[in-house]
Amino acid sequence: MLQHVIGVFTEPKKEWEAVRDTQCSLIECYVKHILLLAAIPPVCAFIGATKVGWTIGDKTFHLTAASTLPMAIGFYLFSLLAIYIVGRSIHWMASTFEAEVSIEKSVLIATQIVTPLFLSGVIALIPIPWLIMLVGMTAMGYTVYQMYIGIPIVLNIEPEKGFILASGVLTVGLVTMVGIIATTVILWGMGLGPQYA
Repeated sequence: MLQHVIGVFTEPKKEWEAVRDTQCSLIECYVKHILLLAAIPPVCAFIGATKVGWTIGDKTFHLTAASTLPMAIGFYLFSLLAIYIVGRSIHWMASTFEAEVSIEKSVLIATQIVTPLFLSGVIALIPIPWLIMLVGMTAMGYTVYQMYIGIPIVLNIEPEKGFILASGVLTVGLVTMVGIIATTVILWGMGLGPQYA
């Protein structure tokens, strides 16, 4: 796993070739690649919000563990679902470009794409809004870069077709993210939001 994570940043094209050659079942993909990576942001956010506290201006706010734990678990489960949704969309759209790809490989592609976002979740240990925004935007940019270079490599399609397919995947990813945010707002409106310690 560590070698895979380092490869995402040091040799992304070589790492995408490794993804192309990787074979795993859907359960193996989740166990070996997704479960640990997806846990980084919620675990770090939980620790940051409850132990370190959010710093806004000259004030620091701590959240209760009881109100933060369900949000962290929900975020984790939504992340696992989002990877499957994006993987399913890659699987569905690939046939349009005459690319043969299994659902397992599609989920693996989705995991590789979002790895920088998951890793950027470490910054939630230091819950300073502007810093989280800066790191998050940088990770988002690198995620998009990963997607545009990786999809043509794994699917063995021309870069032009890969660009169009990656743009479709980006759209699905953004819609999924908006859906998660909307669900969060609804749940907070129902009284399941954070509480200050």
